[in-house]
Amino acid sequence: MNVFYEEAGTFKVGTILAESANSLQVEATHGKRSKIKVSSVLLQFDVPPVYEFMYRAQNIAKDLDINFLWECCDQNTEFTSKTLATEYFGHLPSPVEIAAIMISLSDAPIYCYKKGQGRYKAAPPEALKAALASQEKKRLGQERQAHYMQQLSQSILPEAFHKQLDSLLYAPDKNTIEWKALEAVAQATKLNPIKLLEKCGAIPSTHDYHFNQFVREYFPDGVAFNAMQNDPTLDSLESLPIASEIKAFSIDDATTTEIDDAFSVQPLSLGSFRIGIHIAAPALGILPGSQLDQIAARRLSTVYLPGKKITMLPDEVIQHFTLAEASYSPALSLYLDVSDDFTVMTQQSKIEMVQVVANLRHDSLEQLFNEEALRRKVVDYPFAKELELLWNFAKKMETLRGKENDINNEKIDYSFLIDNEQVTIQERRRGSPIDKVVSELMIYTNTEWGKQLAEEGIAAIYRNQSSGKVRMSLSPAPHQGLGVSQYAWNSSPMRRYVDLINQRQLVALLTGTPPPYTKTSHELMASMHNFEQIYTIYSEFQRAMERYWCLRWLIQEKIQQIEGQVIRENFVKLDHLPLVTRISTLPNLQPGTAVLIEILQIDLLERTLNARFISKMNDHA
Repeated sequence: MNVFYEEAGTFKVGTILAESANSLQVEATHGKRSKIKVSSVLLQFDVPPVYEFMYRAQNIAKDLDINFLWECCDQNTEFTSKTLATEYFGHLPSPVEIAAIMISLSDAPIYCYKKGQGRYKAAPPEALKAALASQEKKRLGQERQAHYMQQLSQSILPEAFHKQLDSLLYAPDKNTIEWKALEAVAQATKLNPIKLLEKCGAIPSTHDYHFNQFVREYFPDGVAFNAMQNDPTLDSLESLPIASEIKAFSIDDATTTEIDDAFSVQPLSLGSFRIGIHIAAPALGILPGSQLDQIAARRLSTVYLPGKKITMLPDEVIQHFTLAEASYSPALSLYLDVSDDFTVMTQQSKIEMVQVVANLRHDSLEQLFNEEALRRKVVDYPFAKELELLWNFAKKMETLRGKENDINNEKIDYSFLIDNEQVTIQERRRGSPIDKVVSELMIYTNTEWGKQLAEEGIAAIYRNQSSGKVRMSLSPAPHQGLGVSQYAWNSSPMRRYVDLINQRQLVALLTGTPPPYTKTSHELMASMHNFEQIYTIYSEFQRAMERYWCLRWLIQEKIQQIEGQVIRENFVKLDHLPLVTRISTLPNLQPGTAVLIEILQIDLLERTLNARFISKMNDHA
C-alpha cells in the first residue's frame, strides 16, 4: 500500500513498510525511510506505482483550469478534495486526480481556503476578486522591478527613480519596488546602493549629497527660517547709553557676517590706556521663551563648512545685532584700564551702544599687521598703534596664563575659499599677531565674566578641562588647557546658544535684575546637554566637509605625488592640507618623518583617499 501525504507544506509519496496506531514508516521512491504521522496522510493507493504517482498528478494539475475549478466548488459549505474532483471531472475520481486537485489548490491558495487535511472552502467572489487584483499588481510590480534591474545593470537611472531620489538616497523605504531593484543590482555588482546610484548619474554633485544628507538628519524642516512675527523687543534698544567717545574696530575673516566682537583703545594719563572689549548683545532683544529664542534653542549653534554656513539666527536678526562698521550697535563692553607695563589696574562692564568704525578682515590686515611689521615698528596703516598695544597686552596675558611657549601656538590653521567650485586652501600659523590678539582678548573676557557670575552666585554654563578632557558644567572649575581658573563662553552670542544664555545672566548681573536661569532650571540643564551633543556633531560635519574639499583640491590641482609627515603608525598628515590619511604600505617610521606618497584613487562620495608610500624624503633627495 502506498500513501500520498503532506509534510512541512510539501506533498510527498511513499510505500508503507510498517504502521502503528498513530504513525507509519514509509519508504520514498529514492529509498529514504521516514516516520510520518497517520494524520498527515491524504490518500492511500495501490495504483499507479508510487514512482509514477507524483509525475502523473503534477501533469494533470498543470492542465487544470483553476477558474473553472473554483466555479465547481460549493460556495456555501466546506468540501473535500474528492468531492471537488468528482464535480470537476464528472466521474468518480482516481487517487491521482484527487491528488492533482490538491496540488492545484495548493499552488493557487487564493481560490480556496484550506480548512483541514484535504478539506477546503471556496473563497467568496469579492475576496477572490481582490486577491486576483493584488496578484496582478504583484506580477506587474515584478515586471517593473525586472525592468528597473535591467536598466540599473546598464548604469541607466530609471525614469521613475527621479521623483524618489531624495528618499532613495537618504531614507529609503525598503518595501518599494525601486529599492528592491536597487538593492538586488547592488548585491549583484558588489556595490552599495548609493555607489550604484552615483554610477547611474543620480548624484551630480557629491558635495550636495553630503550637505543634503546632513541637513535631512539635523534640519528636517530645512535650513530656511519660517516667517516670524515682529518681536517688539528688537526695536527697544535705542534707549541704551551711547559710548560716543569709543571708535571700535573688529577683526574677522572675509566671510564673517555674525560679527560678535570688537575692540577699542583709549589713551589715559602717564602712558596708561583703556582697552574696550565689545561683545554684540542679542540677549538684550531675544528674550527667553520668545519665538527667536525657540529658534536658537533648536539650532544651538551656527554650522560652519567650507563655502557655506547654517546660521543659528535669521539674517535679519544678525544684521540687527552684528557689530557692523559705520553704525552704532548694542554691546556688552568690558573696559580694562591698563598701565604702561600692560598690567590690568581696574576693570568695568557696561551695557551700551558702541560705534564700530571699521570691520577689519584677516586677508588684508595680515599683510600689514604681522610679526615683521611689528619688529620694524611699521605704523602706516589704520589702527596700527592700537593693534600694537593690543599685541603687547596679549603677550602679557599669555605669559600670565603660563602659555607663552605653548606648542599650540605653532600649529597651523586652515581657511577654505570656495569660488565657483574652485577651492583655495590657505594656511595661517595659530600664534600669528592677529590670532593672538583676538584669542587672548576673548579668553580674558570669558574668564573674567565667568568669574563675576561665579562670585555673585549666578548660574552659568562653563567649559572645564581636566586630564585633557573638556566638558560643559554648571560649576566653575579650571580649564587646564587655557590655564585659567574658570571659563564661561560669552563672546559669541549670535553663533552659540550657550553664549546667549550666559549673556542673559550677565545682563541680569549688570542691571541688578533677577537672572532668567537658576542652577536647577530645567531649561539651563537641557540646553547645556543638548548643546554639548549637537556641537560635537556640527564640528564632526565641518571636519568631514573640510576633508571633502581637501580631496577636491587634490583633484583640482592634478596632484599625483605629495609630501607629508608620519603622525603615528600608518597615518600621514599631508603637507599644506588639514588632511590625514592611512597609508597601508607605509613602513615602520618614527612620527615626524617626512615622506613622499603617491595618490592612487580619490572617492569623493566616500571621502576616501587611496595612496601608497614612495620613499622617505631624505632617501628621495
